Parts: sequence; structure tokens; C-alpha cells
Amino acid sequence: MDDHDLLDLATEVFRDRLAAVGPDQWDLPTPCADWTVRDLVAHVLGGNAMVVVLADGASTEEGLAAFTGATLDDDVVAQFTAGAAEQSAVFSRAGAGEQTFHHPAGDMPGQMVLGFRIGDLAIHAWDLARATGGDEHLPDELVAAVHATLLPMAPVIGSIGVFGEGPSLSDDADATLQDRMLDLAGRRP
Repeated sequence: MDDHDLLDLATEVFRDRLAAVGPDQWDLPTPCADWTVRDLVAHVLGGNAMVVVLADGASTEEGLAAFTGATLDDDVVAQFTAGAAEQSAVFSRAGAGEQTFHHPAGDMPGQMVLGFRIGDLAIHAWDLARATGGDEHLPDELVAAVHATLLPMAPVIGSIGVFGEGPSLSDDADATLQDRMLDLAGRRP
């Protein structure tokens, strides 16, 4: 499975969890400190929007404006689906992997941004499921890809500021790969 297929899978998994959010669940807390379900979904919508404008040559500041300007429409599933389709189209362009994106974390190739988006969608799908009592199981190939992306950063991931306290570095031999991947992302399943 290539990275574009993984993006499609992560998108589908997030969309499924999003579609299951009930009308009374938007203000529930999530595993992300200080974020409600509404905040988490706005974050994901903003991430998708930011990638689209960055791919079109936007500056870091313009990307951040797209990211922070995300609000939820009445039909948030349709809104997510449309934004995800635009994001998918960005990474389908010839040369997208080599293109420089002026990401808030620094200039980086599109291939790295694609990896970030796969991880963001997968981890936040789990967060959304955990917050709303939904299906927390993620597809094995998605888990393996995100784990492989996060593992090299294990020693510093807690200091980045976006993964809570970072990994617990537990040596639990019974932990599943999903549990290890979530642990790397600062989640304690």
C-alpha cells in the first residue's frame, strides 16, 4: 500500500468516526488536552485546508490562517469529505512529494507533509472514537505506517509539544502495535 492509499484509508477511517458523532457529543472532552470533539474536528478540517493552500504556494502565515480559520458547517461530514478530496488531489499531482511546503514546522517536502496528514487523521480518528465511545480499532496497515513514522522520533517526541507527554517508553511485551503507536503519540490506551 503506497502513501496515497494510506491517506485514503486514514481519511475513510476518520470520516467513519466523524459520521458516528451524535448531536450531544460535540462538547465531550477528547484525549487531546483541552480539546472537545468540536475542537478536534476543527483541527483536522484546518489541517486539510492548510495543506491545500500550502500546495498552491501559500506562505507559512497563509497556511496558518487556513488552519486556524476552520469552522464546522451544519453538515460537517460533507465538509470533511470535500476538504479531504481536495487534500487527496494535492498529493495526486505530479511532483507533489518533492514540492516544498512552507509548513508551520518549517519548509519540508510534500512527502513529509503527506506522512504528517496520514498520522494526524489516524491518531485523531482514535481520539474521536475514544471520546465518543466509538470503534477504536484502526486498520493494521495504517497503524504500521504511522508507527514506523513516529518510532524514529521516540527520544524527542515528548518535547515537540504536540504529543502530550510523548511515549511512556513502556516495554510491555503484550502491547499491540496499535497500543505502541498510540503510546508514541502520547496516548495511553
